[in-house]
Amino acid sequence: MFVHEQKIRVRYAETDQMGYVYYGNYAAYYEVARTEMLRQTGFSYKELEELGVMMPVLEMNIKYIQPAKYDELLTIKVIIKEKPAVRIKFEYEVYNEASELINTGTTQLVFVDMQKNRPCKAPSVFMKQMEPYFS
Repeated sequence: MFVHEQKIRVRYAETDQMGYVYYGNYAAYYEVARTEMLRQTGFSYKELEELGVMMPVLEMNIKYIQPAKYDELLTIKVIIKEKPAVRIKFEYEVYNEASELINTGTTQLVFVDMQKNRPCKAPSVFMKQMEPYFS
């Protein structure tokens, strides 16, 4: 299992008229956390694309528990519980500054060969970086 925590401060432009984070912004928070998580493994999205592999989102689920507010420093925990293959599932937990769980979600992405535009196995160099977390 792999776990990464990413801090994100809520910007004014991300809030709605009520002063809460607009619901659609959580997908962007998940993406930032997921991208930085991959970078922590020593492998970036950019490097995957240079290998001819992209990772589109197949599915996303979100549960809103409490609102996040302007200027709060959020902690997004990204968890990968299962070893990636053709698909990779990310789970998210979002905490406010009081360490209260305010949001949960999942995304499932698929590895796609950019030349063939078809699903493919995760590149072996990527899997080598992930191996220590799933042995």
